[in-house]
Amino acid sequence: MPRIDADLKLDFKDVLLRPKRSSLKSRSEVDLERTFTFRNSKQTYSGIPIIVANMDTVGTFEMAAVMSQHSMFTAIHKHYTLDELILSGADIIKVGVGPGSVCTTRTKTGVGYPQLSAVIECADSAHGLKGHIISDGGCTCPGDVAKAFGAGADFVMLGGMFSGHTECAGEVIERDGQKLKLFYGMSSETAMKKHAGGVAEYRASEGKTVEVPYRGDVENTILDILGGLRSTCTYVGAAKLKELSKRTTFIRVTQQHNTVFG
Repeated sequence: MPRIDADLKLDFKDVLLRPKRSSLKSRSEVDLERTFTFRNSKQTYSGIPIIVANMDTVGTFEMAAVMSQHSMFTAIHKHYTLDELILSGADIIKVGVGPGSVCTTRTKTGVGYPQLSAVIECADSAHGLKGHIISDGGCTCPGDVAKAFGAGADFVMLGGMFSGHTECAGEVIERDGQKLKLFYGMSSETAMKKHAGGVAEYRASEGKTVEVPYRGDVENTILDILGGLRSTCTYVGAAKLKELSKRTTFIRVTQQHNTVFG
């Protein structure tokens, strides 16, 4: 007989961060860089822990070149030709089943987990073993990125929020006077036709293909995300990104923002 878990599970849209007393006088005082030493490889990483997703529309070398200028990095998609791929012990675990903007896993399979709760629960388990997690998917705005870090994510991976830029793969499409770029999930029919010759008989497509408005260079989007994150830290009194999860108290809400003008 199926078991129903009646515990409340939350997504980013269900909560806001409660502002707290802060001694910070300016957003410029906030340090967004983190330093991690990984459990298995013993390697040390220092930088801003935001990652461009390993999707072939956004996880490009061009995107990586810009991200690196901001001490952030890109998970290069696997369909580039590589001479050697070495897999060993996992230092970082990606967390997320179906929350992505072009993922249809939840509607196609009925399987998923609200992302905020997933991050909170997985962070608790991973940190107890001195491991690290990436919150992958579900972010629609800089505020969601802040919530993921507040929930305990060590890194946040973004796909849709970095789509539609010059540095993304593919040509700019012009239709009805509007400039667009293609963006699709890596389990979509589009991706599987491109990289595997089509959808295998034993599986189903679990991704969408969409045309997103062309947004120019990714630089402005990066600055918007980092600026929002600094503001979050300022509101809750976290001088460093590392302190954000310790300063975070989530409150249940029924509305995220005033919708008079959209």
